[in-house]
This record gives sequence, C-alpha cells and structure tokens, in this order.
Amino acid sequence: MVCEHLSALERELLEHGVKETFRGQAWSENCREWAYFECVLDLAALRARFGFAPCVAGHVHRGTHDGAEAGFVCNQCKDAVMGAHPDVNPGWPIYS
Repeated sequence: MVCEHLSALERELLEHGVKETFRGQAWSENCREWAYFECVLDLAALRARFGFAPCVAGHVHRGTHDGAEAGFVCNQCKDAVMGAHPDVNPGWPIYS
C-alpha cells in the first residue's frame, strides 16, 4: 500500500473496483511504491475532495517514448497514485 498521504485515494479506487495495472518501483531509486490505475484521475476535483497534505504534488508526464501518466506523488514518502494522461487516454473512465 502507498503512504498515509495517498492511502485514502488508493483505498477508494480499489473499493470502487478500478483496475490496478501496475504497482512497484516505477522510475528509479527515487520512487518507492507507485500504483497505477485504469482510469484518468481528475486532479483538480480529487485534490479538492481529499485535501492532500502539502507534500502531495500533482504529477503530469506526457512522454513520447516512456509512457504518459497523471496523478499524485508524495514528495515526502516517494509514493504515487497514477492514472492515464488525459491526452493519451485509451478510453478509460475519468475518476473524480
């Protein structure tokens, strides 16, 4: 499970049956537990609803060779909850 700063979002996604597509060390040694879900996360709506701690930042990466993602990263614990990048959405639902 991801850190306490992101666990409520992760728990809600799992409880709502959103499919997890990857979990683990995604990028480098600077990542601990990154969980990817089969949805597009509405970052503004989720930030407003969950009231994340200041250490949680939005993360948007639209890579051309190394994937595309958007979600939240805890800069303190190096954990993340990610969905698809909205511009590269493979038809997945928007989660808000």
